[in-house]
Amino acid sequence: MKRDLVRQILVVVSVLAMIVVNVLANALPINGLNTGEISDRFNILFVPAGYVFSIWGLIYIGLIAFVVYQVLPSQAENPRLRKIGYLVVLSSLANIAWIFLWHYLVFPPTLIAMGVLLLSLIAIYLLLDIRYFRSASGRAPVLALERWLVDVPFSLYLGWITVATVANVSQVLNYAGWGAWGISVQVWAIVMLVVATIIAGAVSLTRSDVAYVLVLIWAFIGIALKHAGVAAVSITAWILVGVNAALLLAGVLMKPSK
Repeated sequence: MKRDLVRQILVVVSVLAMIVVNVLANALPINGLNTGEISDRFNILFVPAGYVFSIWGLIYIGLIAFVVYQVLPSQAENPRLRKIGYLVVLSSLANIAWIFLWHYLVFPPTLIAMGVLLLSLIAIYLLLDIRYFRSASGRAPVLALERWLVDVPFSLYLGWITVATVANVSQVLNYAGWGAWGISVQVWAIVMLVVATIIAGAVSLTRSDVAYVLVLIWAFIGIALKHAGVAAVSITAWILVGVNAALLLAGVLMKPSK
């Protein structure tokens, strides 16, 4: 029981600290630099329009709802929350580390922080066995309240970090002077859009995860609008918005697995 309380408190402290650091990163801003301003230094076409980053507000609300839910005495012994508690702490610490590395322009190590963040969120996602409109064989059903306060926040979070990871890798490679084997930035952006769509398609068809896929669609629309002057990238992004929507609909309409 005491161990559960320690875990619950650490989750609350780490998540709230992560949110505060992210807000201060742009409110102060840390090192006098805005997160988006730093991102705009790179010649990367995968980065979406600035308004797209407002998704963080929804993610923060979801994570706050999660920490309140998981700290309730009635949830202390919840087996799903026990599985992910310390991974949530790890993901929060990785997020904080990324912010400081990014704002102090120490770019290569940001890949380590982002990698830890992504992998911890993937582990959380798999341990929660997040699925919508279907259930895995032998798995106990998830209560609607827990689905909204636990599953949805982490679907949103992982969806955005999937996009952020691709962008971060591209930015660091650009910083390092990597020539992308002579591939143009336009073609490279299209390749990344296709890769992200393949990932989203797999999530759609196997887990019917509306929240996750809608985040990627939101990002793709932002990419299409920001780079409207680059026809190949913008048109591809719009086409893949439709592809992602179709795959998501197919995933939702598929019969639940027995």
